[in-house]
Amino acid sequence: MPEPTFTSRRGLLFGAAAVSAGALVTGCTSNEPSGGDEPAANNQPAADDKPGKQVTIGFAGPQADHGWLNAINDNAKKRAEKYSDVTLEITEGSNDTAQQIGQIETLINKKVDVLVILPADGKALTQVGLKAMRAGIPVVNLDRVFNTPQAYRCWVGGDNYGMGLNAGHYIGEKLKDKPDAKVIELAGLDNLELTKQRTQGFDDALKNYPNIRKVARQAAEFTVESGQAKMAQLLQAQSQFDALWNHDDDQGVGALRAIEQAGRDDFLMVGGAGALSAFEAIKADNGVLKATVLYPPTMAASAIDLARALGQGKGIGGLAEFEIPSSVTCYSAVVDKDNVDQYMPTGFK
Repeated sequence: MPEPTFTSRRGLLFGAAAVSAGALVTGCTSNEPSGGDEPAANNQPAADDKPGKQVTIGFAGPQADHGWLNAINDNAKKRAEKYSDVTLEITEGSNDTAQQIGQIETLINKKVDVLVILPADGKALTQVGLKAMRAGIPVVNLDRVFNTPQAYRCWVGGDNYGMGLNAGHYIGEKLKDKPDAKVIELAGLDNLELTKQRTQGFDDALKNYPNIRKVARQAAEFTVESGQAKMAQLLQAQSQFDALWNHDDDQGVGALRAIEQAGRDDFLMVGGAGALSAFEAIKADNGVLKATVLYPPTMAASAIDLARALGQGKGIGGLAEFEIPSSVTCYSAVVDKDNVDQYMPTGFK
């Protein structure tokens, strides 16, 4: 799963689609145009689907040892294929920081126009990000953030705190009329900052519902096996509860196995990340899983869009600025039976 992002980072919240029209900047002293001049923002060059300057984008990510990471690679490749003016130089993913640094240095030596980097370890790869920027190659830092903003031109990633917040509010609204409601939490790896952020968001949301108490929490490891084992422990310890939030849909596969083996169906479950298996279970609506909160791998497609705009010296349609933002935070939407069909094509395996 992705490593931490800073929830305090002020980012632009991106939805599923960008607005295509340019923003109009009006004067603050009059509603009438002065001298008939067009505002500068009207003439900004904005990236669109029309072919433009050829751009070579180097893409370096970790080994795809998790469904989400594999979806990251797929999203980047498919987005690049959409553009006739983009050439994607993609490295073989590695979780070894020294190897990934070497792969990125190779891309720097090839003088690619822009780099998109999802580091195996943000701190460990900060220096190679700085090296690229100093070589005049702008870097789009994907999700796992470098130690300094000097190592990237733009950061784009998910909102771990927002995942927990939205999961908590979804459960809270479902249980707000139930006296003395009880919830439990199946977290991810506790040594990761992202897990702490997700739990903090969840806890903060539940504070809005005084009738709800979190009565238990277990930390799994983002794997099917750990999800099954830790969920079995929770079920054994908690004979009655009303809702479960599971941080990760991959470990959720194991959690659902444990739930089925225990013959339990007396609570609702909310997942996390956006796996296809979770979407399919939500659509079927014949089990405890009723919703999942996105940590969208489509952020990799957005990173390619941003890299292309950088390489072509353009901004983003719908924004008045001439340059792309320095930070883009993807929204953690809640997917349930009402909107699952919309998100089904984005589900990762």
